[in-house]
Amino acid sequence: MAEPLISARNIKKYFDVAGGKLKAVDGISFDIYPKETFGLVGESGCGKSTAGRTIVRLYEPTDGELIFNGINIFKLSRKEMQEARRDFQMIFQDPYASLNPRMTVEDIVAEPLDIHHAYKNKSERSDRVIELLRLVGLNEEHAMRFPHEFSGGQRQRIGIARALALKPKFIICDEPISALDVSIQAQVVNLLKELQEELGLTYMFIAHDLSMVRYISDRVGVMYLGHLMELAKSDELYSNPVHPYTRALLSAIPIPNPDIQRNRKRIMLEGDVPSPINPREGCTFVDRCQYAVERCRQETPLFEEKSAEHFVACHIV
Repeated sequence: MAEPLISARNIKKYFDVAGGKLKAVDGISFDIYPKETFGLVGESGCGKSTAGRTIVRLYEPTDGELIFNGINIFKLSRKEMQEARRDFQMIFQDPYASLNPRMTVEDIVAEPLDIHHAYKNKSERSDRVIELLRLVGLNEEHAMRFPHEFSGGQRQRIGIARALALKPKFIICDEPISALDVSIQAQVVNLLKELQEELGLTYMFIAHDLSMVRYISDRVGVMYLGHLMELAKSDELYSNPVHPYTRALLSAIPIPNPDIQRNRKRIMLEGDVPSPINPREGCTFVDRCQYAVERCRQETPLFEEKSAEHFVACHIV
């Protein structure tokens, strides 16, 4: 197998809050390989977006290391980090909040070029912006408009163009379709796939729409309360889920066949997600797991390879 482009090792992000330490991301490890899409799924509040922002150091990590092209990104100085950021960018969740309403589309898309002095003159800057807009399905005439003049799907295309401005190798897509209409979601995901093929991009795709993650991802990781529960190739994970939490999540996906759907048994989880503030020892899923044993309450399971390229954190599998 090829060398990984990204190697995350024991990444942690804790926040100081009134009740103690909020452990949003608590020791996750994974690899992402060149030109693949790594999906990260889990219910709201499990730490997926925090993990993405910590990887690109929008949040400073509490612990761990992130190896990118053989360099630990978490050890770089602020100046070195700015240079490294050319190679990894982010597409944000809310296209209504992530674009400055006072800036024209040309200035929004060209902002990374301005910061990194990536053009010789204004003509080159303008040509690059028009090239990027065409790449994402917009026109030259859109360059001088403001964000409020666009629909949600068009705004997200502008966000994608901005992320592509510096020709990055790696892009974190932080729930890029969750704020869009269902009819627009497929268009944006198909655009991301086309750009990946054309430009050789590597994605980390964060979402809670399990069907969409299956469609776009090569491998998928499942998060719960700051921990990775399971990680495998997409087809393997969806056809053979091992962790009780993954099984419960996948049982919630509707199947577009009434005969099959009618006879399926939904796995209902009891209770609520526990607080991530000062969590106790043991498996984070223990209070909602029907298979839990005493060991689960006392010992945190290791994230181990149970079969070829299939990693699980569970004592009972």
